[in-house]
Amino acid sequence: MKTIQFVDLRGQYEALREEIMPEIAQVLEGMQLFLGENVFRLEKEFAAYCQARYAVGVGSGTDALVLSLRACGVGPGDEVITVPSTFFATVEAIALVGATPVFVDVDALSHTMDPSGLEAAITGRTRALVPVHLYGQPADMDPILEVARRHGLTVIEDACQAHGAEYKGRRVGSLGDAAAFSFYYSKNLGAYGEAGMAVTNSRDVARGLRLLRDHGSGTKYEHDVIGTNARLDEIQAAILRVKLRYLNQWNMKRRAWAAEYGRRLSEVPEVSTPVEMSYARHVYHLYVVRTANRDGLKKWLNQQGVQTGIHYPIPAHLQAACSHYGYGRGSFPNAEAAAEEILSLPIYPELTTDDVTYITQTVGDFFQAEGQRRRKKVPARQAAS
Repeated sequence: MKTIQFVDLRGQYEALREEIMPEIAQVLEGMQLFLGENVFRLEKEFAAYCQARYAVGVGSGTDALVLSLRACGVGPGDEVITVPSTFFATVEAIALVGATPVFVDVDALSHTMDPSGLEAAITGRTRALVPVHLYGQPADMDPILEVARRHGLTVIEDACQAHGAEYKGRRVGSLGDAAAFSFYYSKNLGAYGEAGMAVTNSRDVARGLRLLRDHGSGTKYEHDVIGTNARLDEIQAAILRVKLRYLNQWNMKRRAWAAEYGRRLSEVPEVSTPVEMSYARHVYHLYVVRTANRDGLKKWLNQQGVQTGIHYPIPAHLQAACSHYGYGRGSFPNAEAAAEEILSLPIYPELTTDDVTYITQTVGDFFQAEGQRRRKKVPARQAAS
């Protein structure tokens, strides 16, 4: 039986070993382990990649979200509008700065923020909007930004899953007042551990981010604000600088595998494949299909050696940690319906044609067997009636 991992980290590492190991050795030889040359160069290179003016390296994507909110002036007493279909760090970051998360539903096709729900969610306490570029697909930013401008609100992009994605030809990260990226090891651009980056076009926001990541200090032992320890370390920065050179190539491969999945799964009517919106260039951090028999398909694929994931099985507004915000089941129908049906199939540059053929054939086999089982049950029911 064939075994296909959900993510092949070792395969990517083996391909880059000869480039990465000397960079790690050079950091260790110099023993400048944080806020050194690799961090500063990565910040410039990643800002340029995002078509933005500034980037500030931090310890994780969660750090990037928290510090971006703080640097944009969001704090206790404020409300921040986001979506329930996201990794919990989006909501967690809002709560950690003392603000209250307010949810709007997602669009049923894109799984990203539905701009039509924003006006009704805005109150006198609303300070910011946090659209999430989910699975590698940008949110529909023009109407979101238009609402923000009319109401004087800050827009912080959660781009933690969307490295290199584009909205109407512009890279995500350059569209709002600030943006947060995660370099968690499984991302399109991943570190060998934890790392993140906050991106902005504002000099003042960038200055605030730099202060906040390093205990509020711009000069050693002088602390202008209460900050935290959220520094990006030199080893991770050195690794990311090597890998950034390959990001466009890897994204192209992800898009190619997504197209192949779509072509093959079009023959399986029980499965809905991702829709790349007309305004978007999707980079497929995750390849997420939908099916009414999600749990059965997941179990079957696992039995056949295909690892899968569910991103995410419980919408944020239904998490126990959010129970005090007053939302209940039925509050956001699109997010809740998706959570019952979504399944993430393996997608990464190191996949092969044989892998994708096996996965899609195995999906088809499951529904063919399901159909045969249903047909066998019909005569028994008819006889009983």
